[in-house]
Amino acid sequence: MRFRATIENVDTFAKIVQSVEKLQRKCTIKFAEQEMRIICTGDVNEGGIQLWSQIKVSSLFTDYRIQSNSNNEITISVASDALLAALRSAAGPSSAQRSSSSLPADTHVIMKLAKKADKSVLSFEITGLTSIGRNISIVQHVFIDVMRHADVQRLKEPMCPEPDACLVSILSCTVLSPTVIQVHILLPSLAKLRTVVERLRPLAADGVTFRANHVGELQLAVTTDNARVEVGWGGLTNPTMAKDPASQEAGAEDADAKDPKDMHGVLVSHKCLLKFLTSHVVSTTTIACICENHCVILYVYIGNVADAGGVLTYYIPAKFDDAM
Repeated sequence: MRFRATIENVDTFAKIVQSVEKLQRKCTIKFAEQEMRIICTGDVNEGGIQLWSQIKVSSLFTDYRIQSNSNNEITISVASDALLAALRSAAGPSSAQRSSSSLPADTHVIMKLAKKADKSVLSFEITGLTSIGRNISIVQHVFIDVMRHADVQRLKEPMCPEPDACLVSILSCTVLSPTVIQVHILLPSLAKLRTVVERLRPLAADGVTFRANHVGELQLAVTTDNARVEVGWGGLTNPTMAKDPASQEAGAEDADAKDPKDMHGVLVSHKCLLKFLTSHVVSTTTIACICENHCVILYVYIGNVADAGGVLTYYIPAKFDDAM
């Protein structure tokens, strides 16, 4: 089993892991020949939020080499905070914090699978010149667990619903419900959305209603016994999602009967929503798929959608009364 790569885009890699670190202490990373997947399952997350990401190798790495007996795939479990610390060290401080001994922006970083004291590690070899021309070299080791094939096989991604059909439960059920309404909408800036959600915190003990319609309107609402607050956006885009021909024909008659201004939403955990919004550090475009009263699926694109370096897919299940 061998793995070695030069991290070409350290800053983006660090931002991706920064988003992951807020979800859970350990994440799963699956390295393959063409892509890297970072996975956070809902088993240990409050509210059941999950992350399943697909990132092109070419968007982060050069000189990428991988070899294993499992179809040239290596899956590891790693502490998110330790991995983030190593990447931040490789990225170096901001220009305002940089000192004469700091690494410059063009630092060379090699990541490889290695052994230290008979334990598996991801080794980061960081080399470069300081601002005064002095050579500097740092090696950091992040302890990992290489997962067995049987454990990897048990990782099952929640099924993505087709347009106008949704899973009754994205976490456990595989039966499609064609009566569930879906809305796809391009979200406003996640940084601005995060500010709004943080201000709703005092009233959001029972969750946040996340809803939208087919004319580019989005609403967030919280309700208590004494108050109700709604925040809205207009002029957003409802992207056209590709449909299966059979589902297109089946839904054609229903389309005329639906008022595009009708709002369709789902009640979700405020904490889950805030965890998702930490991805604002890496987001350029984010599309939300709202499956009414069942879940919201959020696609965070790394780079332009047409030529994205990858996508972080968040699954947030509905919060029901009996779970409050």
